[in-house]
Amino acid sequence: MIQVCSACGTRWNVRDRRRAWCPRCNGTLLAPSTPDTGGDWTGGTAPSQTQQANPTTERGLGTPPSARLLPPGYRWIAVRPGAPPPRRGTPRPLGPTPRYSVIPRWGLIDHFDTVGQQREVPRSGPSPAMVRTTLIATMAILGAAALIHLVRYGLLILNRTVLLNPWVAGAATWLGIAVSVVAVFMVVASAVVLTNWLIARRAAAFAYRGHEDSRPVWVLRWGSLVPLVNLLWAPTFVIELAGVEDRLSWLRRPITVWWLLWVLSTVVSIFAFATSFATDAQGIADNTVTTIIAYLLALAALLLTLRVFRGFERQPVERRTKRWVMVPVDADGNAHSRTEATPDTAAVESEGQNPAA
Repeated sequence: MIQVCSACGTRWNVRDRRRAWCPRCNGTLLAPSTPDTGGDWTGGTAPSQTQQANPTTERGLGTPPSARLLPPGYRWIAVRPGAPPPRRGTPRPLGPTPRYSVIPRWGLIDHFDTVGQQREVPRSGPSPAMVRTTLIATMAILGAAALIHLVRYGLLILNRTVLLNPWVAGAATWLGIAVSVVAVFMVVASAVVLTNWLIARRAAAFAYRGHEDSRPVWVLRWGSLVPLVNLLWAPTFVIELAGVEDRLSWLRRPITVWWLLWVLSTVVSIFAFATSFATDAQGIADNTVTTIIAYLLALAALLLTLRVFRGFERQPVERRTKRWVMVPVDADGNAHSRTEATPDTAAVESEGQNPAA
């Protein structure tokens, strides 16, 4: 069995096993044929010597169909006249792989146009660091005042059986008074700084939304600095600010706890001041205990104030706290929540059992 290579024209005797590739040039072998003894086929590119001599025979023109018949496994191939085309040159080397010491800045750049995020928000008032420092200093003074009054109460208990040195008694009395005066000034300073911060924060929040604050500055100062009046209006102003900044959902609880503790601290402080004019030993001791509790409650109220302040300063005014989620859309293009359930498909849970996760 003979198979001829379609590339180099070499005839291969493959015996009784058909092959697909030429062992010489790795070309495709044509269909197998039986050996032909009528002519000299040694791997040439023309079918026969007679056809090589006659150009018209090579083209298959002017010859009868019987003369154009080829042995099995051969076919006529049309070639371009003239010299063969020049060989393709070897590609030039590309050189080393480019390396960059820094990230290249050329290329495509994505521009995202965000609505409402390019507006410059004017900021004024005290800085967050100043507010934080003032609150921490005030808490330190309140803690020191509570500690001094606790020592004074211990000296009052000791004085029931032991006569105290006049210098020790005087130092305990006047040191407590001095620390109390400093604590009052620090509380007033903290109130002023927090009021200025609240006014500046509200102005920036409303300006970012494109309109002015609904309350004038004098109302904010009057409602935040006047004693007893600020118990109602100052938390109201803070709640309004949280609503404007879309943070009321996770700041409502800290604000409520701070509000209640502030009211309780004010009530205890008023009671401590009213009982500070006692002259008997038991009245002085009771007033000392009340003063210690008032200082501790004021310290706790300032701690919650700092927590609420950090809740606002955790994110700037320009950064929204909304979280966008994917909502399925029906065929008509109407969006509906995944939690909505019709009466037919709603899961009914019996009382006293938790719904399935």
